[in-house]
Amino acid sequence: MKSEVYAIANALGILDEIQQAAPTDGLWDDGRTDEDQIGATYAELEWAMNYEENPSEVDLTERQHQVLEIYRGFNKTNSHKMNPIPIFHMVRQ
Repeated sequence: MKSEVYAIANALGILDEIQQAAPTDGLWDDGRTDEDQIGATYAELEWAMNYEENPSEVDLTERQHQVLEIYRGFNKTNSHKMNPIPIFHMVRQ
Protein backbone atom coordinates (compact mmCIF):
# COMPACT_ATOMS: atom_id res chain seq x y z
CA MET A 1 0.00 0.00 0.00
CA LYS A 2 1.14 3.53 -0.67
CA SER A 3 0.74 4.43 3.01
CA GLU A 4 3.25 1.70 3.82
CA VAL A 5 5.68 3.13 1.24
CA TYR A 6 5.40 6.52 2.97
CA ALA A 7 6.00 4.90 6.37
CA ILE A 8 9.14 3.18 5.07
CA ALA A 9 10.31 6.43 3.45
CA ASN A 10 9.84 8.27 6.75
CA ALA A 11 11.73 5.55 8.64
CA LEU A 12 14.59 5.80 6.14
CA GLY A 13 14.63 9.59 6.33
CA ILE A 14 13.76 10.15 2.67
CA LEU A 15 13.34 13.85 1.93
CA ASP A 16 9.76 15.16 2.03
CA GLU A 17 10.38 16.74 -1.37
CA ILE A 18 10.86 13.28 -2.83
CA GLN A 19 7.96 11.75 -0.91
CA GLN A 20 5.55 14.49 -1.97
CA ALA A 21 6.56 14.47 -5.65
CA ALA A 22 3.59 13.68 -7.87
CA PRO A 23 3.91 10.12 -9.19
CA THR A 24 4.19 9.93 -12.95
CA ASP A 25 5.01 7.23 -15.48
CA GLY A 26 6.92 9.74 -17.60
CA LEU A 27 5.13 8.74 -20.79
CA TRP A 28 3.53 12.13 -21.39
CA ASP A 29 5.15 15.49 -22.12
CA ASP A 30 2.25 17.45 -20.67
CA GLY A 31 3.09 16.74 -17.03
CA ARG A 32 0.09 14.58 -16.24
CA THR A 33 0.46 12.46 -13.15
CA ASP A 34 -0.52 8.87 -12.51
CA GLU A 35 -3.42 10.16 -10.44
CA ASP A 36 -4.56 12.38 -13.34
CA GLN A 37 -4.57 9.36 -15.63
CA ILE A 38 -6.28 7.07 -13.12
CA GLY A 39 -8.88 9.60 -11.99
CA ALA A 40 -8.30 8.96 -8.30
CA THR A 41 -5.54 9.57 -5.78
CA TYR A 42 -3.50 6.73 -4.35
CA ALA A 43 -5.09 7.45 -0.96
CA GLU A 44 -8.55 7.07 -2.51
CA LEU A 45 -7.55 3.82 -4.21
CA GLU A 46 -6.11 2.50 -0.96
CA TRP A 47 -9.43 3.35 0.71
CA ALA A 48 -11.25 1.43 -2.06
CA MET A 49 -9.02 -1.63 -1.63
CA ASN A 50 -9.64 -1.60 2.12
CA TYR A 51 -13.35 -1.06 1.56
CA GLU A 52 -13.56 -4.07 -0.77
CA GLU A 53 -11.91 -6.20 1.91
CA ASN A 54 -14.21 -4.91 4.66
CA PRO A 55 -17.23 -2.90 3.45
CA SER A 56 -18.08 -1.17 6.71
CA GLU A 57 -19.48 2.19 5.60
CA VAL A 58 -23.16 2.13 4.73
CA ASP A 59 -23.71 5.62 3.33
CA LEU A 60 -21.01 6.26 0.75
CA THR A 61 -20.50 9.67 -0.80
CA GLU A 62 -20.83 10.19 -4.53
CA ARG A 63 -17.03 10.46 -4.76
CA GLN A 64 -16.56 7.19 -2.88
CA HIS A 65 -18.88 5.48 -5.35
CA GLN A 66 -16.85 6.97 -8.22
CA VAL A 67 -13.58 5.78 -6.68
CA LEU A 68 -14.99 2.29 -6.15
CA GLU A 69 -15.99 2.14 -9.82
CA ILE A 70 -12.52 3.30 -10.89
CA TYR A 71 -10.86 0.75 -8.62
CA ARG A 72 -13.16 -2.08 -9.69
CA GLY A 73 -12.60 -1.27 -13.36
CA PHE A 74 -8.82 -1.39 -13.04
CA ASN A 75 -9.00 -4.43 -10.79
CA LYS A 76 -11.14 -6.34 -13.30
CA THR A 77 -8.97 -5.29 -16.25
CA ASN A 78 -5.81 -6.41 -14.47
CA SER A 79 -7.13 -9.47 -12.64
CA HIS A 80 -5.37 -11.78 -15.09
CA LYS A 81 -2.07 -10.54 -13.65
CA MET A 82 -3.09 -11.64 -10.16
CA ASN A 83 -4.41 -15.11 -10.98
CA PRO A 84 -2.28 -18.18 -11.54
CA ILE A 85 -1.65 -19.16 -15.14
CA PRO A 86 -3.90 -22.10 -16.09
CA ILE A 87 -1.95 -25.32 -16.53
CA PHE A 88 -3.07 -28.17 -18.73
CA HIS A 89 -3.11 -31.55 -17.00
CA MET A 90 -3.49 -34.50 -19.34
CA VAL A 91 -5.57 -37.30 -17.91
CA ARG A 92 -4.16 -40.68 -18.90
CA GLN A 93 -6.57 -43.49 -19.24
